[in-house]
Amino acid sequence: MQLFYAPDMTPPDHTLGEEESKHCVRVLRLGCGDRLHLTDGRGNLYLCRITDDNPKRCRVCVEETRTEYDRLPYRLTMAVAPTKNNDRFEWFLEKATEIGIAEIVPLDTARSERRVFKTDRGDKVITAAMKQSLKAYRPQLHEMTPFAQAVAEADGQKFIAHCGEPLTPEGKPHLGRLLRPGGRATVFIGPEGDFSPEEVALALRHGFREVSLGTQRLRTETAAVVATVIAASANENGGEAGEAFAGTSEDNATDRTARS
Repeated sequence: MQLFYAPDMTPPDHTLGEEESKHCVRVLRLGCGDRLHLTDGRGNLYLCRITDDNPKRCRVCVEETRTEYDRLPYRLTMAVAPTKNNDRFEWFLEKATEIGIAEIVPLDTARSERRVFKTDRGDKVITAAMKQSLKAYRPQLHEMTPFAQAVAEADGQKFIAHCGEPLTPEGKPHLGRLLRPGGRATVFIGPEGDFSPEEVALALRHGFREVSLGTQRLRTETAAVVATVIAASANENGGEAGEAFAGTSEDNATDRTARS
């Protein structure tokens, strides 16, 4: 299946933008009468027939509509401090989109190495990953958000993964042990220098729980992908896969997960 993105889709007829038209007609060599799939990124998948194969404004007619196509049974928000190397953060955006995610919030933290984040390029990475992985839901990429604001706006189950000593008596249980399947969840991943103790304390006051992602040393973007996979696995298997990721260790307080 070849998937095209049309955020302004209004059935029954639609004209593709110039870039998508060129890809459809010049690259894929599709013509009048051929069929393709479009999505508006909001869960609608359209089976369309080409009625005008103009390479600058290809026109299609909708023949079938599927709503809530492959809708995830949960809503995950990942709030992640962008890495100094932008390619590494874009790699996270791509993989998170492929795995399944609802929202991505770039975090401006006390120890952030990147204070400016341009969403234009990130949006292109997300759109390409959505099309390649044949998804009808497009993740929302927010602007760079101050840590305190992101903490205050977070909803659902709320978790913060950090490398320091735990500030609560329960320690830092593995994310896979705490994440309940279904519903909303928000996971915070810090910069390479980690969250400051003050930031962790602020998150806890807003109902967050400290978590571990395991005993391995992980970079920021890797930790973010691991958390995304844990959430997806827990939801696909009713929590069993999440437990498997948590391993058998009884002491999660000695977590060595870190960003470097």
